[in-house]
Amino acid sequence: MKKFRQWLTVILATVFFISSLGTTLVQAADNNVPPANDQYLQKVKDKGTLVMGTSPDFPPYEFMAHGKSKIVGMDVAIAQKIAQDLGVKLVVKSMDFDSLLVALQTGKIDMAMAGMSKTAKRAQSVDFSDVYFHGGMYMVIHEGDKGKYKTYKDLAGQGVGAQTGSIQYNLVKNQAKKSTLKGMDKITDLILALQTHKVAAVVLDQASAEAYANNTNGLTAVDAKFKIKVPGTAIAFPKGAQSLVNAANQSITEIKAKNLINKKYLPEAGKYMTTGSFKANKNKKAAAKSSNSMWAYKDFFIAGLGYTIFISAISVFFGFLLGIILALMRLSHSKVAIGIATAYIEFVRGTPLMVQLLFVYFGLGLVVNIPALLSGIIAVSLNSAAYVAEVIRSGINSIPVGQTEASRSLGMSRSMTMKYIILPQAMKNIWPALGNEFVSLIKESSIVSVIGVKDLIYQSKIVQADTYRGVMPLVITMILYFIITFGISRLMKYFEGKMSHE
Repeated sequence: MKKFRQWLTVILATVFFISSLGTTLVQAADNNVPPANDQYLQKVKDKGTLVMGTSPDFPPYEFMAHGKSKIVGMDVAIAQKIAQDLGVKLVVKSMDFDSLLVALQTGKIDMAMAGMSKTAKRAQSVDFSDVYFHGGMYMVIHEGDKGKYKTYKDLAGQGVGAQTGSIQYNLVKNQAKKSTLKGMDKITDLILALQTHKVAAVVLDQASAEAYANNTNGLTAVDAKFKIKVPGTAIAFPKGAQSLVNAANQSITEIKAKNLINKKYLPEAGKYMTTGSFKANKNKKAAAKSSNSMWAYKDFFIAGLGYTIFISAISVFFGFLLGIILALMRLSHSKVAIGIATAYIEFVRGTPLMVQLLFVYFGLGLVVNIPALLSGIIAVSLNSAAYVAEVIRSGINSIPVGQTEASRSLGMSRSMTMKYIILPQAMKNIWPALGNEFVSLIKESSIVSVIGVKDLIYQSKIVQADTYRGVMPLVITMILYFIITFGISRLMKYFEGKMSHE
């Protein structure tokens, strides 16, 4: 009963600590709302950069330039115009669409542009510029289904894909209730689901729907005919950043007056597309397919491989060190150390890695601005440490108590006993389990792509968006991950054999 009370005390203390920390972060976010005479515009001018957040899988708004590690598109051109008018440099950050508003609220970016519709619900959390583009709501379907699916009503009983956090997602949810809604973070994944017949249609903005349909064999775009007045596309800014909104509106007014979107920005974006046009151009698809060879994107995969290996290596190192410390804390005679280590291990193992990653990047970002790469390394390291600690603790406990008693009888201190007697033997016992943990860490590190870290998964999605080929980039990514993990497994096996002969 006493032990139960101790556990209950530790759990309650952990819950109260997390709750108080969350309250503090929320209060910090609220305190970031500036007064009417805000200084957002001046801050942008002082730092000399305008940071735009976007999800580059939404042509022609924003996408990766064909064969280049560069985000381009209509939105990028508009952002460049705004930055030029402000006399600052434009910096583009890539992240998932449903993370953009959070990034605004936590100060990671100055504005969000991703073909974002100006809705009343979103306006409760952010400030919007004037609408700069109007487009309808279309659905991408197989060409053979053109006579079958003419409106969203014809999709009753079928799976319909939409990007999570988008207005299209809510439209399908609220109006196409007889359909089965399937949400995904990336449009490239939605198109792949359509091509593999996981869904019957994908609902997108008109311009994006036509871009994907015109550059993907066997697909076409049709008006979904949703019962809604399209709100239009605008730029999202932090709540209270009226000075920055006003500056952007001045640039948008000039863009509209000169019709730059239709005369300049869309045609320029089209040059970066695989086929060079947003309009139906079927005779170019064969040429586009030949130019989409995966070998042409080898630099993308090499860069992603480098990031993945770097993140994994650093995370393994720090995760192992912290894991040893936590294991020794749990085996110590200090109730405080045992309580802290136990609470940490149980909490980390009881929460998803993605939530931990987003908390480090966005949550702690309210207090200190941590770059995406460093946030990924911290989150993966802290997560791995909890599992490594339990592996090491079990290994230490597997050593017979007589070993400790014998060493102490020889006059060895507790620390010397642990260092020279217990740990060397424990390492032999736990080596296979540690190898499994390190292999798992390499695979789990792929989660960092959600905050824009350019690892293998991130790069494969870029290639998907650029080539309109969903399966082949995934196959190459799987092979590269297998090569890494198989190599690590064989290396761990080699050292395991060396240990067994000692």
